[in-house]
Amino acid sequence: MRALAALGLLWGASAGEAATVSRAAYGTAKDGRPVEQVTLANERGMTVKLINYGGIVTDVIVPDRDGRRDNVVLGFARLADYQAKNGDYAFGAIVGRYAGRIAGARFVVDGREVRLSPNDGSNALHGGPGSFDAKLWRLGTFRRRKVVGAVLHYSSPDGEQGFRGRLDVSVTYSLLPDNALRIDYAAEASRPTVVNLTNHSYFNLAGSGTVRNHQLQILSDRLLETDGGGIPTGRMLPVNGPPFDLREPRTIGAMLDTSHPQMQGRRGFNHSWILANDGRLAVAARLSEPRSGRVMEVLTTEPSIHAYTANWFSGRDAGAAGHILRPHDGVALETQHLPDSPNRPSFPSTLLRPGQKFRSTTVYRFGSRSE
Repeated sequence: MRALAALGLLWGASAGEAATVSRAAYGTAKDGRPVEQVTLANERGMTVKLINYGGIVTDVIVPDRDGRRDNVVLGFARLADYQAKNGDYAFGAIVGRYAGRIAGARFVVDGREVRLSPNDGSNALHGGPGSFDAKLWRLGTFRRRKVVGAVLHYSSPDGEQGFRGRLDVSVTYSLLPDNALRIDYAAEASRPTVVNLTNHSYFNLAGSGTVRNHQLQILSDRLLETDGGGIPTGRMLPVNGPPFDLREPRTIGAMLDTSHPQMQGRRGFNHSWILANDGRLAVAARLSEPRSGRVMEVLTTEPSIHAYTANWFSGRDAGAAGHILRPHDGVALETQHLPDSPNRPSFPSTLLRPGQKFRSTTVYRFGSRSE
């Protein structure tokens, strides 16, 4: 982080009150069970709010260069809206059992075909209908010195979404003293299965409006080529020139308006970049917004990062602040394995067998430019 400090970036502000964690009622799920919201706050002016419905991160409130605090993730104002509409957005939610697309909604494990329910043409997106974004998770909270957090548990039964075996999942959200939200995923399976988990938060570091003026940097020299339906062709493309060479920060809007064949029919980024972190926690991307000075750094242990610039927002729904949400009003930076990996032996494996434990970590770290 010394190089970042030399660039005039501040991670956090001066210390204030001690870190806190609290719980409050957030309404009632359709089946009558109560939903809770957890509020995490640290000493440096950052607040994270999440609910145990879908494990949804509803708020990430961080200061700008002048100390003004805004919510920098998109979402809805009420539980009823999440229940009625979030299937189209997955705002802030835990996505699984398999984030991304699986071609033909089918794959083979140990010689046996597994069939899922298609929900994206003939393909399964995020595992098909019944993704984790609409599940009620068991909730616990903790405080360990200056770190506060919440632990969510869900046991996905054998056959859910068509996957074989029970999958026991835990997701830990930790708010760190340096204005970072850390997400740790863990899972165990009762039968051989595939697993790919992510968080589907959309970020807007200005708090509202378009992200076309944001700058995005992705530390990768290879892009996963996909067909018009978002299914990998198997080729890894070198990121030579715009719009996919983001090794240096680029303004998002300028990249979205290019005519590259991989942009045709997509209205913006909806692509996976290959990371070379070898499973170690490392910086994958940086997002910045010039007016507020806010900067977000993404670190992950996952082998890819998928950027989606909200290309297909309908323009009919209002977000938590009451503003109509339009295309390119947010950018999701989803750390995960590659789409269709169960059908691609050359991709990093997503296979999980009994006795093994799936683990993954992603960190979203916030700061501001001091100049």
